[in-house]
Amino acid sequence: MNSGDQAISFTILTATYNRAHTLGRVYRSLCLQSRRDLEWVVVDDGSTDNTRELIEAWKRHAPFTVRYFWQPNQHKKSAFNRGVRESRGEWIVALDSDDELEPRALQRMGEIWLEIAPEERERYVGVTGLCARADGTVVGDRFPRDTMDATSLDMHFRHHVRGEKFGCQRASVLRKFPFREDTAGFVPEGSVWGAIARAGYLTRYVNEVFRVYHDSTDSYSRQVSAANAAGLLLIAHETLEHNVAWFRYRPSAFLMAAARYTRFSIHVVENAYPRPVGMHLTHPLSKVLVAAMAPVGVALYLRDRRTWRNRSTRPPMSG
Repeated sequence: MNSGDQAISFTILTATYNRAHTLGRVYRSLCLQSRRDLEWVVVDDGSTDNTRELIEAWKRHAPFTVRYFWQPNQHKKSAFNRGVRESRGEWIVALDSDDELEPRALQRMGEIWLEIAPEERERYVGVTGLCARADGTVVGDRFPRDTMDATSLDMHFRHHVRGEKFGCQRASVLRKFPFREDTAGFVPEGSVWGAIARAGYLTRYVNEVFRVYHDSTDSYSRQVSAANAAGLLLIAHETLEHNVAWFRYRPSAFLMAAARYTRFSIHVVENAYPRPVGMHLTHPLSKVLVAAMAPVGVALYLRDRRTWRNRSTRPPMSG
């Protein structure tokens, strides 16, 4: 490590669990960055493989600061919150433990941020671009324009942009909007991004690739299971209760959220998982949607049961 005297602008935050076999990809991509004003914060969520030994070895030779934190397994939401608290950078880049940054990703994020008028920057949470697969194909949709400013909810509901996106967020904003840790299992990131958007923060969106995405079947985010029903219920509730102002732009998304509300409510009750606090619906439209879509929600729940029974194993509580 030879960057101890250099000011840190970017914290690369990696929450990991038993991913020693993929972390090298993250490390190599950070070594190739054209900017060096970064730190790599690794929050190890209870790994039992050789993650610690790898990180400690890289720490001795990395051309940037590496900081490693171990905690008992509490799931990604807790590891992410821990990383945000420990971060020293102005910007946080949440990079999964199996992905990599494009070599000029941090350089471009910083340049794009400086294009925003200084007096306007307090209204923005950060800069978001695209993800590409290893073969170079872009994941999901491009943005409607090469450069545009919007909240994440507007981008999702008004502009119907789908697929993985990636960028940097101001650490000072993320500290105000932590993941809820009172919810069992996986909590989708949309819960945090939605809260930030409802607070009025804009994002500068650009059609530039910042991240190379590697699809892994054991990743934190690919965990649609009964064990994560509480977190999936949480995001369905937030869509119906807090995002209903966007209903006119994409009603189909709210109909499916209504079905998922019933689907995952049943899973939570059946498995006796703690129900997240505040999951009751108060908006009249939300109540109507849930009532109308209840048969679909029940059908999805029954399909889940058949699927998981065929696997002959009950999903673990955390991964």
